[in-house]
Amino acid sequence: MLNKYIEIKEEVRKALEENKPVVSLESTIISHGMPYPQNVETARKVEEIVRENGSIPATIAILDGKIKVGLTDEELEYLGKAKNVVKASRRDLPFILAKKLNGATTVASTMIISDLVGIRVFATGGVGGVHRGAQQTFDISADLMELAHTNVAVVCAGVKSILDIGLTLEYLETQGVPVIGFATDEFPAFYTRKSGFNVDYRVDDTKELAKAIKTKWDLNLDGGLVISNPIPEEYEMDSEKINTAIENAVKEAEEKGIKGKETTPFLLSKIKDITQGKSLESNIELVYNNALVASKLAYDLSNEK
Repeated sequence: MLNKYIEIKEEVRKALEENKPVVSLESTIISHGMPYPQNVETARKVEEIVRENGSIPATIAILDGKIKVGLTDEELEYLGKAKNVVKASRRDLPFILAKKLNGATTVASTMIISDLVGIRVFATGGVGGVHRGAQQTFDISADLMELAHTNVAVVCAGVKSILDIGLTLEYLETQGVPVIGFATDEFPAFYTRKSGFNVDYRVDDTKELAKAIKTKWDLNLDGGLVISNPIPEEYEMDSEKINTAIENAVKEAEEKGIKGKETTPFLLSKIKDITQGKSLESNIELVYNNALVASKLAYDLSNEK
């Protein structure tokens, strides 16, 4: 049945059949997260980093109504340039497929598709969360609910600091999602290494982490894990400057009435303009760092007995 909807790249299929490590990668970061050509260059480099550290990359997207698990270089290029790509979360998948549209997968939909084909480790930039002012708007990312019940470990640089980090962590706790700090006691805030909030558990190497993840799923404790991996220190932004940029961008979004799935792309673009491109450089470097950790984790998880 799934073959009707999903096409797995031969290299990825073979790796999955042989229980070799595979890391899934989202495509929203290509279509909606960065401008061309940095988006395609970043996507290629991320795949290269995954390979260099022992795993097979599987960038996921929807092209002409077909879910693609693993993209060709031409498909990456197309996604980076195309304007007709829908930002695809859980609710969007059936309609994008039925209408034979193009879709870029978010954290939530990448997790769903990864789980369907048996990929257990996913690298991204930052996960979605509870938006500022959610007490009134109820604007909470579908990523969080997906983490509550889909068995995929997500390596990220925390949540984007455009969100309410405290409320996001409270929501994850309520849903029973472990928040792990990779070589850190403090939850990172995407552009910066510190947020003022603690993680549930600190883990300092991927072997120990793989053992804990396997134990979780062996016990049928369904749901994902947030593996928060701080941006490398040399690429961290000044917290005061980035927070000022975020406040200004959030204010402008409110004034323009921008809501829902349009919010994050608008804010990231605006923050890039305010910081004169420095936030984009940080964004790219933290994605590379997450790909490295995810690849090592997938390798260790595939060898965990």
